Order: sequence, then C-alpha cells, then structure tokens
Amino acid sequence: MMNRRALAMLRAVGAGRAELTCSCEPDLRVDGLPCCDQATAHELARAGLIRPARGAVVAVGQWTRAELTDEGVRALGGTLAAA
Repeated sequence: MMNRRALAMLRAVGAGRAELTCSCEPDLRVDGLPCCDQATAHELARAGLIRPARGAVVAVGQWTRAELTDEGVRALGGTLAAA
C-alpha cells in the first residue's frame, strides 16, 4: 500500500510534470521544483514504477522527463485521472 505522497508523485509523473536525474538513485523534481521527499522518489524508481523517458539520451546526472512504467500505471489503478 502506497501513501498519498507516493501516489501524488506518480500522478505528477503520469501528467508529464516531472523530471528525473539519470542515475541509479534518481532525484525527482515536479513543475521544475525539487521534490520534498527524495527517499520516496528513489523507492518509486527502485520499485520500477517510474523511469527516465524512453528514447532520452542523457548523460549520467542530467535531468530528463520522467515517465510511468506499466507497473506505475497499475499502481494508480490503471488511470492517470486526477493528475
């Protein structure tokens, strides 16, 4: 069971409002602002719910658009409504 903050982060990613750093422990920012809970961002990435956008060619440590994985969409109940 995910907490509300994690779900809100997933919704922001699904709405195209988030970016990740390309790294093994990616940082997240939403609407250009650093996320207040980077530990949860790391957990979402490790769980395979979010990732850097496919096709992005970015150097390690650089920012790129974030996207949900299929698992991330399922974690939201299969919908991106209420983003």
